Amino acid sequence: MHAPLSSLAQTMPILLQPQSQYDPLGYLTPFTIRAKILVQDLWKQERGWDNLIKTNSLLEKWQAWELELKDLPDIHFPRCYLPPCTNAAASESHMHVFCDASDRVYGAVAYLQTKDQHDHTHVSFTMARSRIAPKRQLSIPRLELCAALSGAQLANLPSSELTIPLQSVNLWTDSTTVLSWLTSDSCRYKVFVGTRIAEIQTLTDTSNWRYVDSKNNPADYLTQGKTLLELSQQHRWSQGPPFLLLNIDCWPAHPCGVAESEPVEELRKSMFCGAVMSDDINNPDDLNKYSSWDDLMKETKNMLQGAVDHDPNIAQSYIQSEKHLLQRAQLECFPDEVNALKTGKTISKGSKLLPLSPEYDTDLGLIRVGGRLRRVETPDHDNIHPIILDPKHHITKLIIKHYDEKLLHPGPERVLGEIRRRYWILRGRQAIRQHQRHCQDCQRWRANPIIPKMADLPPAHLRLFKPPFWSTGMNCFGPFTVKIGRRTEK
Repeated sequence: MHAPLSSLAQTMPILLQPQSQYDPLGYLTPFTIRAKILVQDLWKQERGWDNLIKTNSLLEKWQAWELELKDLPDIHFPRCYLPPCTNAAASESHMHVFCDASDRVYGAVAYLQTKDQHDHTHVSFTMARSRIAPKRQLSIPRLELCAALSGAQLANLPSSELTIPLQSVNLWTDSTTVLSWLTSDSCRYKVFVGTRIAEIQTLTDTSNWRYVDSKNNPADYLTQGKTLLELSQQHRWSQGPPFLLLNIDCWPAHPCGVAESEPVEELRKSMFCGAVMSDDINNPDDLNKYSSWDDLMKETKNMLQGAVDHDPNIAQSYIQSEKHLLQRAQLECFPDEVNALKTGKTISKGSKLLPLSPEYDTDLGLIRVGGRLRRVETPDHDNIHPIILDPKHHITKLIIKHYDEKLLHPGPERVLGEIRRRYWILRGRQAIRQHQRHCQDCQRWRANPIIPKMADLPPAHLRLFKPPFWSTGMNCFGPFTVKIGRRTEK
């Protein structure tokens, strides 16, 4: 059955005339889209509502479009999706959506392909949708992506509204760039492209997207525009592309010789984010993973000497490890002082080491406390000139913890006196107290016992105004056992 489309042919305002065509399925889209383009051109000229068209080219185009309305009653197209003799239950139906875009228009058109019980294929027009490109100039790949999004939205509408069960939904585009985008992650691209790719991937399955050349793409009618006389004739817009009547092996394939070009300007700026991990003991961050001075010394020895099971000079290896760690601590905390003393220069007046009269030990490469006891006859050089350390460094904290545990958590003065036999820690007493405040063993040993409160008196002691011996009691407890030699007696 065929039904004619009606129209209002009398003269109307330009904005009203294109909207007066009753075309809910979009069959007349190639014709009405031409009028919408003219309306956009008028908006670009910033004309008022009641101003007459004075531009000859636009006026001629509009008059030519309006004169074509007399051919509108000649347009007929079948309203039934299936031929009358087709058994819908025994048929296979597939939806095909074609997308296309130009610099002015983009849109999509859908067709229903049905193969009946006699293996005959029938293709019918379903609906079409089109949009005018925005005034802000967009690139052709972006417009092709907008057309693909329009096709994805159009594919969901017939699938949910038609009572005919669909075996598959195929979407077609003639843009290899869009096909490349749809197989990529949306986060790789800028906001405009990335959001549309994500929405298309949500609405459709990317494996259902196929390539069609512009010659066989019926959506090309949307972008080029057609007259009503051309729409009244038989063509691929009303009957669908001819290859849908053929076997799937005869459908257009993706061009193998054409490289999928990807616009570089649509990619987000790449930024490398990585984490570098190293087992080198010289990395300052690695010191924080050691909680004891012995573990740090052992790892340093393995790093310097290698993990040897039987080291004949193990004492010397630990001495070298300690020297390496102390040099590192001073170089990280006092870099200016180390460089100045190493070259024989005086340290700056603002240095916190100035009151200690520091001097550089060339044998060990360490800064020691100076003074007037250089001529004392003692074999222990560390007692006279201890090594200077910063209290905030992690190596210093491990040394304080080591001495505190070695001395069984005594008071801060005892720990400070033992440490100063070899090391001079700046503000050492304060650093030791800070460590012992956070040491659980120190807090446990210094904790004062909590004296419990006495319980309430029993009721027998509180019976007033009673005669003597009204309440009596007796304490019963067994004998004490004492140990005499190896025997126990009561």
